[in-house]
This record gives sequence, structure tokens and C-alpha cells, in this order.
Amino acid sequence: MRFSTPLIPGRLVQRYKRFLADVDLDTGERVTAHCANPGAMLGLVEPGNRVFLSRSSNPQRKLSFSWELVDTQWGLVGINTSRPNALIAEALAERRLPAFASYDRVRPEVKYGRNSRIDFLLETDGQPLCYLEVKNCHFMRSSGLAEFPDCIAARSAKHMGELAAMVASGARAAVAYVIQMEARSFDVARDIDPAYDIAFRRARAAGVEAYAFVCRVTPEEVTIAREVPVVTPP
Repeated sequence: MRFSTPLIPGRLVQRYKRFLADVDLDTGERVTAHCANPGAMLGLVEPGNRVFLSRSSNPQRKLSFSWELVDTQWGLVGINTSRPNALIAEALAERRLPAFASYDRVRPEVKYGRNSRIDFLLETDGQPLCYLEVKNCHFMRSSGLAEFPDCIAARSAKHMGELAAMVASGARAAVAYVIQMEARSFDVARDIDPAYDIAFRRARAAGVEAYAFVCRVTPEEVTIAREVPVVTPP
């Protein structure tokens, strides 16, 4: 997924009200950018961090800038949580995800479970339906180990239970963690959200599959590069 226009560099002043960030651009201008990330963004929001913004040409937008990347000790990290679904959709269309390459039809945002929507419903003749949930991952505390979540994720825990119910009904179900940075493996941050850890383990025991995909992140593009191991013990 290439950015439609070159990203604009600057330095983070502050992130506030969850969805806003003030940034000093290299031009000297201070702007307010939309921060499309409801999480805690642990380790990513220190004032002075090098950041990269996209700019929309849509005159109807209240904020024309969006925060896309931040430069950290682990390298560039994508923080825009609206990107992973597009990245998975792109990879599915190009059949770059071997675990899902046999499916011919992909439907986004399909209602299922208890008033939920699955990110992607995969279909092909002669195979069970596959319910695919996508999660954004941008949290790292130890070099090479990506973790999710970085805050309490009650809605995500609910999704794990609903995916398990789909397996019980005879369908296939999976969760894909899109790691918007370089990493060698993935684990659940059980100390941050023990309830999510329990839900994740129960779902996997019920037959829900888990995959983690590392992205190549540059100021020109973000794209899924490869799969890495999920190391959460049973």
C-alpha cells in the first residue's frame, strides 16, 4: 500500500484527547493531525519523536493531516489503525497469504455473532466459510517481540469468543495481527490485559487460528512482508 502523496516529516509536540496530535513540521509550521489510534500507544507518544503525516486533499475534512508513522528505537512504526484492514485486503487479493490463498471471494464487514461485524468473510465453493478478524499491532518492549494489546481490549476479547463460536458451528475462524513494524515474533501482552489473554487462549483451544504478519514500513509505503511465529504458550 503506497501512500498517495509523500509523507510530511515533523516532530511530535503532544498527543491528546486520544485522536489528536500536535506536530511541528520541518517547515516550522505547527499543525494538528488526526491520530487514528484509540490505544495507549505505549512508547510511541514521547514529545520530540520524529513523525510522518499524510495530508488529504478532501476539503470536507476537519483535519487535513493524519499521523501515519513514528520513528522509534525499533525503527519506523505505523500507528494508523485504519491501515491493517486495507493491507490484509490487498494481500488477500494478491494471494500473498498462503493460509487463505484458496478462497475465491472476500466480503468485508459482514454481520455475525452478537451484534458484531467480521473484518473479512472468505468464501469458496466446497470449503467452510472462514471468518477473519484483523488486529493492529504496534507495541514492542523487547527487541523483536511484538505484543498486543497495549491497553485493555474488552471488545477484542469479545471477538475471540465469537470466533470460537463460529468454529463450533462448523466454520473456520482466524485472527490476523498486522504488525506495523519490524519484528521476529508475536505474543499476547498478558500483563496488560489478562482477560484478553484468557479469551485468546480459549479461542485457540477451540480451534481459532492465529497469524502474525510483519510489515515493511517506509515513508513511501506500508506493505505486509512476511509471517512471523505466534509464541503465546497454550
